[in-house]
Amino acid sequence: MRIIGGKHRGAKLYTLEGLDTRPTLDRVKEPLFSILQFDLPDATVLDLFAGSGALGLEAISRGAKKAFLCDKSSKANHIIEQNVEKLREKSKVEIINKDYLDSLELLKKQKIKFDIIFLDPPYQTDFAEKTAEKIVQYGLLQKDGRIIIETDRKKEVVCQIEKLDLFEIYDERKYGRAELIFLKYK
Repeated sequence: MRIIGGKHRGAKLYTLEGLDTRPTLDRVKEPLFSILQFDLPDATVLDLFAGSGALGLEAISRGAKKAFLCDKSSKANHIIEQNVEKLREKSKVEIINKDYLDSLELLKKQKIKFDIIFLDPPYQTDFAEKTAEKIVQYGLLQKDGRIIIETDRKKEVVCQIEKLDLFEIYDERKYGRAELIFLKYK
């Protein structure tokens, strides 16, 4: 896995061994960051199910001012720390070693609002829908902010998001099993 654009382009990232995480593939990251390229400069970014931290670090490489990388796995957080150190971006990254709901609660208490939120939860869970609801409840997304969900359950996720009646789905992309859903406030 590597950084594909920006000032750290080509830098190889450490990844987790085993099947506990599912990194976002370059063939998904490239078009994702092309779509977001004008939203990234000076953005505050949340990568909630961070794994290796690749999405948040890609955002930093492309001009985001701050990235919050959250994962409940201590192994994942160790890999994130190694990647942050390798890129020398410690001042722009905050690592949170908590469950996704606890992470959102902490960010609410810190009164942080995000321009871009990446949600790449484990497949076959309802974490994306629960998270979108909490993001609204806690006021974590800027008015003109974006949420990007990576899932393999697009129909279920879209159905639940539509029930919230708060977001507009402004783009959808499919890359093999992975599907991206782009949300913004209505």
